[in-house]
Amino acid sequence: MNIAVKPEAAREADVEQLPLAELNPARTDRFPADTIWPVFERLRREDPVHFTPVSEFGPYWSITRWDDIMAVDTNHEAFSSVDGIGLANKEQAEQQEAALRAMGREPRRGGAGFITMDEPEHSTHRKAVSPTVAPANIIKMSPVVRERAGAILDSLPIGKPFDWVDLVSKELTAMTLATLFDFPFEQRRNLTYWSDMFMNSPGHGPVKSWQHKAEAIGECFTAFEGLWNQRLEAEPDIDLISMLIHNPETRAMSREQYHGTVVLLIVGGNDTTRNTISGSVYWLNKNPDQYARLRADPSLVPNLVSETIR
Repeated sequence: MNIAVKPEAAREADVEQLPLAELNPARTDRFPADTIWPVFERLRREDPVHFTPVSEFGPYWSITRWDDIMAVDTNHEAFSSVDGIGLANKEQAEQQEAALRAMGREPRRGGAGFITMDEPEHSTHRKAVSPTVAPANIIKMSPVVRERAGAILDSLPIGKPFDWVDLVSKELTAMTLATLFDFPFEQRRNLTYWSDMFMNSPGHGPVKSWQHKAEAIGECFTAFEGLWNQRLEAEPDIDLISMLIHNPETRAMSREQYHGTVVLLIVGGNDTTRNTISGSVYWLNKNPDQYARLRADPSLVPNLVSETIR
């Protein structure tokens, strides 16, 4: 008698049979295949503070329980973010560094901006840009943001298919980022492009080669050096670059710190927002009962936004 085994059951059996020492929760193929959940479940149950001695990222620890994560995240004296907050593929990192050096650019060490700074430096740099998104400044920006958002939605075709990600998710995000940076509006899609170039390796997204990626990084940093120099001579304003320049704690930051902060703000502003807009529409269509509730009661929209971001 032949018994068919469901793919989910096979994936769980595979994870359960592996010796713990061979369990690599950062194995990248599990994430797009959505097979990572049994790995996390086993680690939480058997080895919540888990060491992976051999991987494409080198040796690393993984923490999978809430209380342990919070203990690490709040203990700035014992645990540091200075060397980065993600796992970098060692071979790919070496290739990218070589491409940057070939262009005469020294690779950044550590991570991106204040997210990879420890206290008290982290709070100092974060507070420098926080006023840009403070309630008073959001109110000042909201008329132009609403006007541009309305123009995007009004321009969508009616009665025929269109690319939501390109025409809405990317465009709305690029428009908002350009507003926050006071970046040339006609060049706003450069922000989307640079974000994708920073976050991908050759063969993924728009990245054709390590040299191609290095060239895009150089273009981005050159553009933002120009913005820095322009704002130095201008009156203080509420955009992110002006906030950094006119704050005494960040005005003298190194070029490496400035570039890292630019990467953080571009990628953080693009990836999270764009994917939330796309993902929320995708899952509403996958869950028509929830979509129907939302259409029947627009007052649920604020909760929708909070939940999809979370």
